[in-house]
Amino acid sequence: MVRYIGQRLVGTIVVLFGVSVLVFAILYLMPGDAATVLLFGTNATPQRIAELRHQLGLDRPLIVQYGDYLSHVLRGDLGTSYISHRQVTDEIMARFPATVRLTIGGMLVALIVGIPTGILGAIRRGTWVDAVASGISVFGVAVPNFWLAVLMALLFSVKLHWFPVLGTGSIRALVLPSIALGWGFAAIITRLVRASMIEVLNQPYVTTARAKGLNEQVVIVRHALKNAMIPVLTILGLQVANLLSGAVVIESIYARQGIGSLAVRGIQARDIPLIQGVTLFVAAIYVLVNLLVDVGYALLDPRIHHE
Repeated sequence: MVRYIGQRLVGTIVVLFGVSVLVFAILYLMPGDAATVLLFGTNATPQRIAELRHQLGLDRPLIVQYGDYLSHVLRGDLGTSYISHRQVTDEIMARFPATVRLTIGGMLVALIVGIPTGILGAIRRGTWVDAVASGISVFGVAVPNFWLAVLMALLFSVKLHWFPVLGTGSIRALVLPSIALGWGFAAIITRLVRASMIEVLNQPYVTTARAKGLNEQVVIVRHALKNAMIPVLTILGLQVANLLSGAVVIESIYARQGIGSLAVRGIQARDIPLIQGVTLFVAAIYVLVNLLVDVGYALLDPRIHHE
């Protein structure tokens, strides 16, 4: 197990290094110039632009800039925002709790809706219950989360006044964004759990458990569900990044002050340190979650870390 985790940690470090290289290269190879953007509207002269480029270190060779950037990142320093002049790490940490709450809310909606619906669809295969589960799945996959977010805001906030449409101050303000973010993921989980449960319920060990006279609920929960959840664990790790990226749109619609809206602000202002910091931070979360998923595999199925 220790060796298995060590191998995954090495892979995680390699991935993060690759992400840092790609983000750095893409941002600096994009058309335009950060100094020009920062001085836009100030009647800046070419000399003033050159001076600002020198102050920001943008006139140095790219390899030197990247080496300096990487050395700071390894010390936990993601740089200073061009716009706010605050540490990027402080900006992210101030906004991250709001995004975490939204992501957890979306995940809870997905799990609460997706797992029971998928199980019921598998157990009641071919019945109206299965048809409803399939309908929920199709609806979730077909409807874009931004459209659902706007529709719910108009209906439940503007028309019915059940929930606040903007802000981050209460649990009630989290309900609509969480549903909008998690509904599509709930549809994916529903389909995955249903297919996995149908396959597991046809396995010989489940048939043996039933032949022993075990209660059907015990067979479902103790024997079938554990093995059926392995594919779900896979998709959970993969969907964390999708939920974080989806939070960019949802946070913009509901005016939530998370790292998604922070990234949008950085892109609009061409704030290179801020964009790099947010991207690297989200990538780190993504690979760490996938590391936890890999460890979860090994715990659920000990054969994995022996391969």
